[in-house]
Amino acid sequence: MSNYGFKLKEYENRLEKAQSLMHLNQIDILLITTEQFMRYFTGFSTQFWQSPTRPWYLIIPIKGLPKAVIPDIGLSAMQKTWIKEIYTWPSPKPKDEGISLISRVINEIPSKFNIIGAELGKEMSLRMPLKDFFLLKSTLSRKIIDASSILWELRLIKSNAEIDKIKHICKIASNSFENLPSLINKGDSERDIAKKMKIDLISRGADCIPYLPVISGEGGVSQIIYEPTNRVLNSGDILFVDTGSTFDGYFCDFDRNYAIGKASNIVNDVYEVLWIATQNAIEIAKPGLPLYKLWNIMINSLNRYLPNNFSKGRFGHGFGLQLTEPPSITFNNNMKLEPNMVLTLEPSIEFTPGKMLVHEENIVIRENGVELLTSRAPYNIIEIN
Repeated sequence: MSNYGFKLKEYENRLEKAQSLMHLNQIDILLITTEQFMRYFTGFSTQFWQSPTRPWYLIIPIKGLPKAVIPDIGLSAMQKTWIKEIYTWPSPKPKDEGISLISRVINEIPSKFNIIGAELGKEMSLRMPLKDFFLLKSTLSRKIIDASSILWELRLIKSNAEIDKIKHICKIASNSFENLPSLINKGDSERDIAKKMKIDLISRGADCIPYLPVISGEGGVSQIIYEPTNRVLNSGDILFVDTGSTFDGYFCDFDRNYAIGKASNIVNDVYEVLWIATQNAIEIAKPGLPLYKLWNIMINSLNRYLPNNFSKGRFGHGFGLQLTEPPSITFNNNMKLEPNMVLTLEPSIEFTPGKMLVHEENIVIRENGVELLTSRAPYNIIEIN
């Protein structure tokens, strides 16, 4: 079983790598506002992020240790982390929600490049009021630029300690998927199945289940992201279940497909094609391989089912502290695989209008190829009688 938390050396390594990238990119300070990057650099973990009332800030200087600038309600909790320099303000305070304090702290840090990097780029957002961001900019003499390339580079390659946590939640979810058919009864709705699986995941050691689409449809599903409904499963249905469950903040992200009763010939055929496409990607993935080639190996297995208007969507992505992270496995992504990248492989087919299947596994790239993090889905679709 994986343990909670990380050793101090893990955070020191993250800081060292961040400051090295800051030197290379001539950035004096990183300004962090979001839950996942706050947790990445500090270990700070709280469900209080669900409240939008109070912003939280972390300042990472090019030299020295990070500085937390947070609402006073979080002082005791932040003191449980390795962060020693903590500044607080009484919050809520709408007229000055920490802006004067964070401005003062930033202005006291020596400047070499006169640049601050922030979460302004792809797959990111600022967790602070936009008017406060503009107000903060007006109080600083330094320019604020997009630091997303640096921040994502840091999280793109996972440490072995991070991979242990991801591997642990993948095992929990794999076992839950294998057990799911035994939990389903005649007359169950999508919501019933979702509740049963959530209970099963928690009982096996998952901390949270932030993402659990449970979707059914006759002969296939029409979409893969919507909330479960009261639709009762019937013979001839396909049941699609996808989970982004977490352990100690780290996600798994994979799905499984089930047939209610006997699967049709076309469903069996499409399922097999998707399984083979995924297997081909597993076997070819290795350090140095461009992501577009990984996409190509999957698309080549699916060609006979692809419509003429196929949109060239992505067939997988990174994940870790978030359900989806860069990179995307797309037809035009030239990024090369590196050891300790953690990815989903996720080919999909809309085999008739409004009917689709998706197959997904989680992998980590190793020096000589791939380590499968999920228990491999069976070659034939599981039929639930």
